[in-house]
Amino acid sequence: MSKRTLIINTDLENQFIEKIKVVIPDWNILIGKDPQIWQDQLTEAEIIVIRKNEIMDTILSDQSKLKWLQSWSAGVNTFPLKQLEEKEVIVTSANGVHAYPISETIFSLMLGLTRKLHTYVKQQQSKIWDEADVSLEIHKKTIGIIGVGAIGLETAKIAKAFGMKVLGVRHSGKTEEYVDTMYRIEHLNEVLPQCDYVVVTLPLTNETKYLFGTEQFKNMKKSAFFINIARGQIVREDEMITALKLKEIAGAGLDVFTVEPLPENSPLWNLENVIITPHSSGITEYYDQRVIEDIFIPNLKSYVDNKTPTINIVDYRKGY
Repeated sequence: MSKRTLIINTDLENQFIEKIKVVIPDWNILIGKDPQIWQDQLTEAEIIVIRKNEIMDTILSDQSKLKWLQSWSAGVNTFPLKQLEEKEVIVTSANGVHAYPISETIFSLMLGLTRKLHTYVKQQQSKIWDEADVSLEIHKKTIGIIGVGAIGLETAKIAKAFGMKVLGVRHSGKTEEYVDTMYRIEHLNEVLPQCDYVVVTLPLTNETKYLFGTEQFKNMKKSAFFINIARGQIVREDEMITALKLKEIAGAGLDVFTVEPLPENSPLWNLENVIITPHSSGITEYYDQRVIEDIFIPNLKSYVDNKTPTINIVDYRKGY
């Protein structure tokens, strides 16, 4: 009988490889960014941990033996979910590995905008000493977290250290610790007028695509800040730019955009009330460790025991 095959199409430190081998010592394990390592074995792979999607056509072919696909990222919106469902492939995501770095980025953006740190950095470059009319505080304000998953929960927890009132929006409406009031997504426009900060942490799905546009920005306070670390396509970017230019909202901290890298001719680069980061909020020194040790290996142990992986299994109906 031929060996069962696992492919991981990214580089891993030896310590993680050895931990995988302990679970499946008799498998053919192929790991690395170089396609030459695993290219001729793609259709033989029963399990694939996928970082780059270029191999998707091959692993969806009729010859493929794929049973389980582990995404290296939290989002699976770029995956051909319909075809994967038709082939009865189990898909698991890396949801949860970003909770600490992204929540830290969220508060970096919120605090930076509130205390005008981005303005001071620009002034420092020109040796300008000016208070820039700074006056706002984050303490005791209201934050609306649109999408209360792992990232949203960690954000809510931190918000409580600032004495903030926390409003949450999630698909199920299920209540959570650190969230004062939870709403369903259809009540988004009821939440927005209450918020001093609106933070988007939603997955991109058919339901959430272009969820934010002119109507939502008009429903926000003129003094409110908008933070998006989720996906650029959740926002109608041109309508957000208009709202920022007209000062219909106070400012925005943006890590994601409709087109990435953000084009040089985007008006966002030159807006004084915007802080831009290059889709870097999820980067962390612990990324590999969390994907492999917290998600993949526990699921792998279940899989080899003929049980369905349970951590971060993608619901095809929801798209995440």
